[in-house]
Amino acid sequence: MATSTTITLRHRYDVLKQEHPKLRIRDAAKKLFVSELELLELQLGDNVLRLKGDWKKFLAEIKDLGYVMALTRNEYAVHERKGVYDNISFNPDGKMGVAVNPDIDLRFLMWTWKYAYAVRMEKSKGPLFSFQFFDQYGEAVHKIFLTQQSDPTAYQKLVEKYKAKNQITTHKIQEKPLIKKKDLVEEKIDISGFQQDWLTLKDTHDFFPLLKKYQLDRAQALRLAPKGYAFQVDNDSIVKMLRFAAERYVPIMVFVNSNGCIQIHTGEIKNVVSMHHWINVMDPEFNLHLNLDGIAQTWVVKKPTADGVVTAIEVFDAHDNLIVYCFGKRKPGLPELEAWREIVRDLNQNE
Repeated sequence: MATSTTITLRHRYDVLKQEHPKLRIRDAAKKLFVSELELLELQLGDNVLRLKGDWKKFLAEIKDLGYVMALTRNEYAVHERKGVYDNISFNPDGKMGVAVNPDIDLRFLMWTWKYAYAVRMEKSKGPLFSFQFFDQYGEAVHKIFLTQQSDPTAYQKLVEKYKAKNQITTHKIQEKPLIKKKDLVEEKIDISGFQQDWLTLKDTHDFFPLLKKYQLDRAQALRLAPKGYAFQVDNDSIVKMLRFAAERYVPIMVFVNSNGCIQIHTGEIKNVVSMHHWINVMDPEFNLHLNLDGIAQTWVVKKPTADGVVTAIEVFDAHDNLIVYCFGKRKPGLPELEAWREIVRDLNQNE
């Protein structure tokens, strides 16, 4: 049964859509000071169906849909990659998982996956079907959209298999706590030990345990890095890098994470387009949309590995949240591409 609060929100949302018919649901939620999930649930039983079940098993069945589009985003970056979901596995405790494919390459942080929905959106070219996953705060952690090459029958089978009996809004979304920057008290940190451990890294995947050991967030760690291993560059460096990579046919790796998923593109990019305050990669199988207004700091970061130094470009917002980070294409056992290192060296030079 709809509550007065729900009816009021529905009315406010309807008015907003009339005023801004092209406004995306995430942006509408911000204007209405609610979560995206709360707006989505206004359509329960109509174009939206709540799902229930084991999301690990559910994700393993997505491959039956065939060719789909995976979308992961944060406040300032949207990462869209087309391909086939396959090769999915999870740690024994089920908290973390991966999908490792040349196209769909994901890291799942399953402890944040709270709600899921099957969503039908009416578009000018016909209905668009998707599965959408949200955390306890009503923020989307990952979305999967059907394409013209997807199997709609397999989609409907999954919907029927996982459809929840309860299609009435009953639960309340947790209020997201305000996260303030951690105060960096250098006197309490073993900076010498941290820097020595950085210099003896053997794998880029060892970096997170390093942060945990010294109780540092990522941005703090970069500020305390060994000399020459992390330094700031201009905030338009990410734009330069994307253009250089496209012009020079250098394959790169582009990472964007939400609260519950990390999505990765590996390969060449071709069509880099500026539009207002956005820089976009608009390729047939990979799209990146990056809001440049959100960038507060950009770093070049170097980490030792068994295969030599690996270099990244890491972009942060004003709250030290990681927006997007990039590497040259590489695999374990192979050194970093020299063409990628040349791009990084050229970032601070005039074009």
